[in-house]
Amino acid sequence: MAGRGTRVRPHSHTVPKPLLPVAGTMIVERLVETFKRTLNRDITDVVYILGPDFGDDIKDMLREMSKRQDVNALFEVQAEALGTAHAVSCAKEHLDGEVIIAFADTIFDSEEPFELGDADSVIWLKKVEDPSRFGVATHEGDTITGFVEKPKEFISDLAIIGVYYFKDGNYFKEQIQWVLDNDIKGPGGEYFLTDALDKMIKEGKVFKTATVDEWLDCGTLPAWLDTTGIITEKEFDGVDESKYPDSKIIPPVYIGDNVKIENSTVGPKVSIENDTVIKNSKIENTIIRDHADLDEVETEGSTIGAHTTLKNVKGKVDVGDHSSLNIE
Repeated sequence: MAGRGTRVRPHSHTVPKPLLPVAGTMIVERLVETFKRTLNRDITDVVYILGPDFGDDIKDMLREMSKRQDVNALFEVQAEALGTAHAVSCAKEHLDGEVIIAFADTIFDSEEPFELGDADSVIWLKKVEDPSRFGVATHEGDTITGFVEKPKEFISDLAIIGVYYFKDGNYFKEQIQWVLDNDIKGPGGEYFLTDALDKMIKEGKVFKTATVDEWLDCGTLPAWLDTTGIITEKEFDGVDESKYPDSKIIPPVYIGDNVKIENSTVGPKVSIENDTVIKNSKIENTIIRDHADLDEVETEGSTIGAHTTLKNVKGKVDVGDHSSLNIE
């Protein structure tokens, strides 16, 4: 999670993308929750690979989240963004025994638990319409035969979703180091995990597939908004409209703790974080972070940051934390 999240600005100016909420729960916490629920393994340690300018406040948030999930939080830094293989290499001292690698800008889910079996590696995959945007895997049955990063011609429509299991972390670490030592770069001049994985297959290691029921992107503002709407609908379990005077709540919505809504229409697909106040407004398909204050706002498809004040705003906006927008 070392990236700066440029495609979700202005929100990533103050909060790393994986710490942004989706219907009340941070993206990275949803990942940890899913692993704990779907893997037949106990997770003891989580290593967070951060960018160089992530401060102690971010580490404190991750420590608190890890405590909630009953895992030990460890931290490493990727000083320069040189690709996925390089990012993982920054945590090389922790690559020992069984290892799961995950990139924290997506949410995935499966109704059934994943069986890791005795494979050397398991790669999580999802069928996609446009494989040229992703690293993809070729396969025979449930055995993976190769990997291609962002293929220009059709090779496979099974995209690697950014979740990997390795039985032998030390061996995996050696393959990553081989990519770096031999300066093997892919598109954009970066070091990719797929080159290390390809070498492992050529050395006879057995790779198995794990397919997911749901893979949701959070890497852009529209994707974050769409994913939040999908999760809000999936997890909606009713709302007590009597809490909100003279207001209409249209499901599905997520409404956090200590939220005040007066004389407003909210929903569908609206996510409101804790301690927010909404008055005299009409809100649809929008993310509103915590401690926001909205009055006389009519908006759809917006993302509104924490500790933000909006007054007399009409139309779509993307407003970062600690902002004030008052249109006379």
